[in-house]
Parts: sequence; structure tokens; C-alpha cells
Amino acid sequence: MTGGSLGLRTGSYGSLQLQQIQNGFPPILQTTPPPLARKPSKVLLASREKERVLPFVCRFLGRKKVIMLLLVVLALLVFVSNSFNVNKGMEDKHDIKITSTQNTMKGKDANRALLTPPPHLHTESFTVVHGNSPPLAHQCENFAFPPPPPPSGRKRSGPRPCPVCYLPVEQAIASMPSSSSESPVLHNLTYVYDENPTRTEPHGGSEFGGFPTLRQRNDSYDIKEFMTVHCGFVKGNKPGDQSGFDVDEADLVELETSHEIIVASAVFGNYDIIQQPTNISEFSRKNVPFYMFIDEETEAYMKNSSVLGNSRKVGLWRVIVVRNVPYTDARRNGKIPKLLLHRLFPNVRYSIWIDGKLQLVVDPYQVLERFLWRQNANFAISKHYRRYDVFEEAEANRAAGKYDNSSINEQVDFYIKEGLQPYSEAKLPITSGRSFHMFLKVV
Repeated sequence: MTGGSLGLRTGSYGSLQLQQIQNGFPPILQTTPPPLARKPSKVLLASREKERVLPFVCRFLGRKKVIMLLLVVLALLVFVSNSFNVNKGMEDKHDIKITSTQNTMKGKDANRALLTPPPHLHTESFTVVHGNSPPLAHQCENFAFPPPPPPSGRKRSGPRPCPVCYLPVEQAIASMPSSSSESPVLHNLTYVYDENPTRTEPHGGSEFGGFPTLRQRNDSYDIKEFMTVHCGFVKGNKPGDQSGFDVDEADLVELETSHEIIVASAVFGNYDIIQQPTNISEFSRKNVPFYMFIDEETEAYMKNSSVLGNSRKVGLWRVIVVRNVPYTDARRNGKIPKLLLHRLFPNVRYSIWIDGKLQLVVDPYQVLERFLWRQNANFAISKHYRRYDVFEEAEANRAAGKYDNSSINEQVDFYIKEGLQPYSEAKLPITSGRSFHMFLKVV
């Protein structure tokens, strides 16, 4: 080892004297006085007394009996020690607080299927729900998020640190709620179907969405017992079937299959390279399907590059090709599965969406436990690493040329007329006002 004396002692007299000679200093000479006679210590005297007593005991009782006596004493000590630990553990169990609270929604699709969204788990430090027994000691109990990064004029490159405390996969799976309960408010939810939608107001809307009026949009935020709302797919037999966002017959069957959890993503306009998830447990590989929506342009490229074959599988992703897309802009088409997974997958309890340019590096059960089940939440959205304001996001979109500037300006002007203000701490607990790349929800 060089560069220091780590792990070596250099304080002895001999080493110090040698060092002084090497550095050009004369050695320090000392005279050593004659050693003084010490009195025998009490400990030494006591040990000598024991040495005299032990042979006497051995001669009187015999060595075998002495050994048996020592073993009996040792066994008694072990028994007393274990009894003390058991009693202490029983006292500690009385300090554990166990709660169980569930809340969920229940709705119905118009003249079609009854949708029963899944339950939500309320967790404090420890929770038990219908026989599920999460770990008593929650290792993430004292974990806290770091503050948001300070504003900076420089563009940040490379991976963004995101400290998150996840439970082990086995514990996360055990934390999944096992049953559902009805919403105390919403009991019947239907969606608008209109084969010939017409525009009645100049503000936005589309044929795919049915041109809802501003009043209809505002009313959709007022949760009632019976509700009918615009939620895309206003035309056709059902989502994906002659609805302006169509998939093959085999894929329609796949969309209607019941699943506890799904992971979904999309690549439209051949814009991104499909990222394979990592750190996925064997349990999730067998029980959690991964769906990747692509358009015909992306399909053609993947086939020409031999990435996509007849199996419709690319790694973990099950590819679903969308035809007859409603918009000419690939980004707008990608928003349909991103925001309307509950329409495409009516029989799924939990969904995880991740943008096509991102890579999932944590098991789905761990993600859901951390952001939904542990927090008693039914919706979670990832925050942007830098921008928190809609107006800043609009300016970034103009600079990147993602959309036509006139359409961005028109949308921002509409937000301003509706009363939208720049983001500030006054809007807490809402922590961001911009779009998102990943979110989780109960569908």
C-alpha cells in the first residue's frame, strides 16, 4: 500500500528512531531505569486459590460428575435466556397498530359490460386486508423523498436519479388487495356513443372524442351516483372494433381477457426504439402481460428489420397493431392508449403505463405497492425531472418543434381564459401542472 500508513502502526520507539535517522535527525537517546518489583495483584492471588480448590473438588466428586454438573448449569442458563427473549417479543407485539380500510369505484359501460374497478388498500405502518399479511416491519417507513432539483439554465443529460424505497417482490405481492368494495358515490358509469358526432362549439374536440361541449367537460368532474361521460371511442361496436382505433380480431379477444395487472406502452410513427423491461420476477413474467401498441408504420419497420415476427412477441412485449388511427399526428395517436387503457382493457384491475422511450427497471408488483397500495391511492403520476409548469412545458414544446406553434398558442390562450395560473406552491398538494411519462391507475 502506498500513499499513507493505513493499517500500520508507526508509534513504537524503534520505528520512530529509525524514521528520525532516515530524515537526518540524530536519534534520541534515553536511559532505561531498572525495573521495579511489583506486588502480586489480588486477581493473581484469587486465581492461585482457585487452582488449589479445583483439584480438591475433582478428587472429592470425580471428574465425570464435575463435567455433568457444569453441563446442567449451562443448560439452565440457556433456558433462562431464551425465556427472557420470548417474553420481550410478546411485549413488543402489543405496540403494533393494524388497520384495514378499503375504497374503490364501481361503474357500468353503456348497454354493454358492468365494470367493477378493483379495491384500494389503506396502509399506515402495518396493514392486514382479508387475510393478506404484509410484513410487520416496513423497511420503507422512514424513507423520505429528496427536495425537487433547483432550477438550472443548463440542459440536464444522462439518467435522472430517483430515490425510491421498494419492498422485496415477495412482500409486494403479499400486499396486493384481495377484494373490492363499492364507491359510496358513483354506482353507474356509462360512456357516450354517437355514430355521427358533430361539432357544436369552436373549441377543440375531435370526431374520435365526440366533440364534447365545455359544459359537458365541466360536468364530468362533478362525481355523482349516475354519470354519462365522453371518453373516446364514441363510434363503433366497442373500443378497438370500428371505433377509429381498430385492432385485429385476435387482439380484441386479448383486450377483453381478465388480468389482475398489465403493463402497457406504445410506439407510433416509428418514433422510439422498444425498451425491454429488466429486473422482472418470474412470478410477474408468468402473470403480468406486457402490451406494446404500434401503428402500421412502426410495424413495417420492425418487420423489415426482422424485429417482429409471426409470434407478435418482442421480448416480454406482446405487440398489438393499431389500424385506422384517428389522427395524422403520431403523438396524438399515442395518447389514446396512454389515457384510455380502462376503455381498451375493461377487465383489468391495475394498469401501469410507461412511455415507449422509457425502460421499466422495477417489478410491476413493487411499483404498485409503492405508489398505490401503500398510499391508499388509485392513481399515481410521475413528475417531470425539471419542469412543473404548463406554460414552461408549452415553451419547451415550441422549442422542440413537437407541434405546430399556432396550435400550442391557441391551447395556452384557452387555458388562460379558463383561469389557469402559473404553477406555484400555493397549488399544493398538487405538485406539478404538466404532462407525464408514466402513471399507474385502477381501471
